Amino acid sequence: MCLLLLLAVAPFAQAQVVIYRCTDASGAVTMQNGTPCPKGSTEVKRAVEAAPSQSRAQFLSGSTTPAPVAPVAPPPAAAPAAATPVAAAPAPAAPAVPATDRGLRTPPPPLFECRTWEGHRYLGDDAQPPPRCIPVAVTGLGGTNATAAAGSACQMVDDQCQAVPDALLCQGWTQRLNDVESQSVGGGDNRAYAQAEARRLRAIIDGSSCAAP
Repeated sequence: MCLLLLLAVAPFAQAQVVIYRCTDASGAVTMQNGTPCPKGSTEVKRAVEAAPSQSRAQFLSGSTTPAPVAPVAPPPAAAPAAATPVAAAPAPAAPAVPATDRGLRTPPPPLFECRTWEGHRYLGDDAQPPPRCIPVAVTGLGGTNATAAAGSACQMVDDQCQAVPDALLCQGWTQRLNDVESQSVGGGDNRAYAQAEARRLRAIIDGSSCAAP
């Protein structure tokens, strides 16, 4: 019985490993496991006990089942990649509105209705027209009309003007253009001036909100 136990334990007797430290003539050092150093080298030998194998450790502890192996935890699942936000498509630009649209035109300039000293009414774009020289009669000492002998005389007077209401501006500018155009077709020295003035008034109307759409 003792012999069988010794035979069973013998295979698991702790083994030793011999390590040789060799130094050659040049001073180079090498380590050899179980192999003696070559001739001409300085040899240092050391015995090292080998670690017991797993089967020997199980035999000494009396266990016949293999030691449990700890389960390897699976690697953590990668977090889902964040979705890249998709930029919203820019809103289509509104179509450009032509600058000649009537809604973008400015109102016409101010207009004034004036009355002369004699009571004549006219339309103009000057709130304070230049004063007018009104002829006056000159009476002599004998009560006769001395205008022809003494020369003409006049009195400076101002026309009275008031602004045309905004609601009637387009109507007033159109009326003024018609009055000037009627003068431009006639004869006389004022024809050239009337034609130039008619072109100016037409440009004012066409460039304002009074122009026809």
